[in-house]
Amino acid sequence: MLNQKLKLKLSQKLSPQQIQLMKLIQLSTQEFEQRLSTEIEENPALDTSKDESIEPDNLDDSEFEKDDNSHEEIDVNDYLSDDDTPDYKLKSNNYSEESEKSIPFASGTSFNQYLTAQLHSFSLNKKEQQIAEFIIGSLDPFGYLRRDILDISDDLIFTLGIDADEKLIKDILDKIYLLEPPGVGARDLKQCLILQLKRKNKTKTIDLSLKIIEEFFDLFSKKHFEKIKQKLNISNDELKDVVSEIEKLNPKPGGAFNENTKINSSIVPDFTIKIIEGELKLELNSRNAPDLYVSEEYKNMLSGYSESKNKTKSHKDAVMFIKQKLDSAKWFIDAIKQRNQTLIMTMTSIINFQKEYLLTGDESKIKPMILKDIAEKIDMDISTISRVANSKYVDTPYGTKLIKSFFSEGIKNSQGIEISTIEVKKTLENIIENENKNDPHTDDQLTKILNKKGYPIARRTVAKYREMIGAPVARLRKEL
Repeated sequence: MLNQKLKLKLSQKLSPQQIQLMKLIQLSTQEFEQRLSTEIEENPALDTSKDESIEPDNLDDSEFEKDDNSHEEIDVNDYLSDDDTPDYKLKSNNYSEESEKSIPFASGTSFNQYLTAQLHSFSLNKKEQQIAEFIIGSLDPFGYLRRDILDISDDLIFTLGIDADEKLIKDILDKIYLLEPPGVGARDLKQCLILQLKRKNKTKTIDLSLKIIEEFFDLFSKKHFEKIKQKLNISNDELKDVVSEIEKLNPKPGGAFNENTKINSSIVPDFTIKIIEGELKLELNSRNAPDLYVSEEYKNMLSGYSESKNKTKSHKDAVMFIKQKLDSAKWFIDAIKQRNQTLIMTMTSIINFQKEYLLTGDESKIKPMILKDIAEKIDMDISTISRVANSKYVDTPYGTKLIKSFFSEGIKNSQGIEISTIEVKKTLENIIENENKNDPHTDDQLTKILNKKGYPIARRTVAKYREMIGAPVARLRKEL
């Protein structure tokens, strides 16, 4: 049964200006520079020269008023992001920042191009060349082919109209196995290692390595070395040589190439912290970010329209455009100031909170700190603090660090003093690093050691921290 009813509901919704400001806050230094450059190119009312510009606060809003009843007031929301439809109007109401993926910088020859260029060393006809290029295009970023031959055959006929049976595809795949880097085109890690070993000069160790990977890969990957020695009747030294040889292989052939060609992948710190005469000094990285002003020329153009007696439609369209650009420029300049103030306020509060650590570099002096602690100190929303912490880096006297690394939960030690979980993880990392690799500590043993050091944590917590620092279980840490 259909019926109508009235319902009152309170809801909180960000304005378009707030959404744009949050985006500016989240941008890294490199991305912010790009946004500045784009805005300067697209909005002629923005000026980088103070001599021919005016401060946004000095704009006389009375000059922006309509001059007759037919000239309606312009809504700044209609052109905050672009000359036409602003970006935020193209998003749905349930749009979230997390759904927006950043595009990495890329330069040089891509992995796909690098492999395709090598195909010229083979005598391939047009059909075979197309199939080979299709297979290369199907590889993942690490150089693996994660698709079945039958699926590739189906896609070839549907997308390129090429009828290729499994045998032809396998024949071409055999040629791709010969490309550089070795191991590319493998279906899984086992095949990747086998392809690399087959490309090496034959020795007793290489032959033994190949046999172990082909026949005892599961035992080897789980480090059941004693079982392998028994099955193959080999000595400990022989197995050591095999392990050493396999450790030289590349489990991600494509990944290594991509890392080497990411010229622009270096981190640019958003802040710099220096110690000057025993005091911390914070600087916001504003490299290549010119001071922006509202163009005096555009303001004069608007004033000229107001004084003009000839109010044709073209004149009104022109002043509408000028007014849009002036309002947009004024908002953008104010947003940049607010962005910088927010970043400085947030980072200053973090510095004050972690002052003892930043002055000494002793990680045991990092205090437990959560987003709420900083949000309450500077009276800002937790989501704003999160945007700064998750996307910004700071250059400290002890290296470049993600601001998020300063945040951690707290636990009480055996003396009842609250300490950071970072300290516990660092202690755990040191214990694992210095353990006997022939007989590494189990999680139970690690728990007992930490408890003796004054950290009363449970075994499941130790296991969680061990995974967080990237340490595998004891069996996989064992060395010969």
